[in-house]
Amino acid sequence: MSGGVDSSVSAALLKEQGYQVTGVSLQLYDPVEREAGCRIKTCCSLDDVLDAGRVAKKLGIPFEVIDMRAEFRELVVDYFIAEYAAGRTPNPCIRCNDLIKFDLLLQKAKEMGADLLATGHYARTEVDDSGRKWLLTGLDPAKDQSYFLFTLTQEQLHQVVFPVGMLEKLHVRRLAADFNLPVAQKHESQEICFIPDNDYVRFLENNGLTRKPGDIVTGDGAVVGRHAGLHRYTVGQRKGLGIAWKHPLHVVSLDTDLNRVVVGGRDELSHHSLTAGSATWSSPPATSEFRAACRIRYRHQPAPCRVVMLADNRFEVHFDTPQTSVTPGQAAVLYDGERVLGGGWIE
Repeated sequence: MSGGVDSSVSAALLKEQGYQVTGVSLQLYDPVEREAGCRIKTCCSLDDVLDAGRVAKKLGIPFEVIDMRAEFRELVVDYFIAEYAAGRTPNPCIRCNDLIKFDLLLQKAKEMGADLLATGHYARTEVDDSGRKWLLTGLDPAKDQSYFLFTLTQEQLHQVVFPVGMLEKLHVRRLAADFNLPVAQKHESQEICFIPDNDYVRFLENNGLTRKPGDIVTGDGAVVGRHAGLHRYTVGQRKGLGIAWKHPLHVVSLDTDLNRVVVGGRDELSHHSLTAGSATWSSPPATSEFRAACRIRYRHQPAPCRVVMLADNRFEVHFDTPQTSVTPGQAAVLYDGERVLGGGWIE
């Protein structure tokens, strides 16, 4: 229970369906560790934990708070900083789902004697005739969160449920009001939970990532400006480059070896293919080459593609139509219609 509407309604629905429900909130970071000046509310804050407790009291269910601050710092926050230091753009939400919620919390749920772990994610599951369980997109396409859950294994999928995955957000809001939950009108958070003001550059620099100035260059190596550190840029970025040019320039890539930001026109952002590693599969691919649709970021429309399996748990994606802003560090998630086949991290 994050203290938001979705997980609160999930708990209410499960209780209504006859389950024995225990609410659990995770303490992921200490408010005193927040950066000075950050007063924007976000998920997983102390206020959110208190909201979750109020919902649990309203529902008449047991409620626990589990301290995972040390694990969250090591597995999510330090990873976030290290990825930017390496010139990649990380996705901490997928990392948190993978290593915190559906690993450590799932283990804790088992220790508590629970049969299932439920969350408020907008995703669904189904079991096929062979007994294999598949992750599906959420019914509400505007809220679908299957992209963030691609790392779920068969064992995990058989132990998790998503009570609001079959609902649209407006319906969930109405249910929250019907259940008279104290969070029925609570706004959603869109920020990274440990960077509530969304100023990731300030956060990185306050956490030890030093500025290393270097050149901004075009694809042919011509110097067109200077940068104040690679961590201040991401692939596809157009604003904030500080370059006067005859046409708009975008960040095409980050050259960590030479400490350079490579820029170019929008056409230079398009790629026919990508390579991804550390793959996770809902079901191991039956062939070394197959058709799928690939999503390269959360709001990206899955693009038809050909997938080629490689050694060392890696794969290549060859798009039917070139895709813009393929970004190292983000996830490439593969779909067959509504089913999530698996995915990996873009190299």
